[in-house]
Amino acid sequence: MPHVSRLSDPSVLAAKRRPTEPSPKTKERQAAYALYQELIDALVNDEDVFEVALDPLESPAVARARLLRIATKAGKEVAVRKYGAGFAVGLMTPERRSARGRRRRQVPD
Repeated sequence: MPHVSRLSDPSVLAAKRRPTEPSPKTKERQAAYALYQELIDALVNDEDVFEVALDPLESPAVARARLLRIATKAGKEVAVRKYGAGFAVGLMTPERRSARGRRRRQVPD
C-alpha cells in the first residue's frame, strides 16, 4: 500500500529552468537574419543592388522568404531575382515588377 503525506514546500514541483545556450543552428540563423536586416536597411534608392551568395547547404527558397519577410517588416518592397549562385536584391520599381499572375483590374474614372 502506498504511503501518502503532505509536503510543506510546494516549490518541489516547480520546473527547474536551466539557462539555455542557443544551438549552433540558431546562432547561424540569427547571424543571417542580422546580415539580411543590414542589407535591407542599406537599400535607400533604386541604384542600390546587392548580391546574396548562398552556401551549398542553404535553401534558396528559405533565404528568399527571409529576405522578403524582413523587407516587409522594414516597410520596404524589394525585388529578388536569381543571380549567379544566389540572388540580386534591390528596391522594387515599376520596371522590376513582374508581369506574371493576374492582371490588376482597371478602375474606371
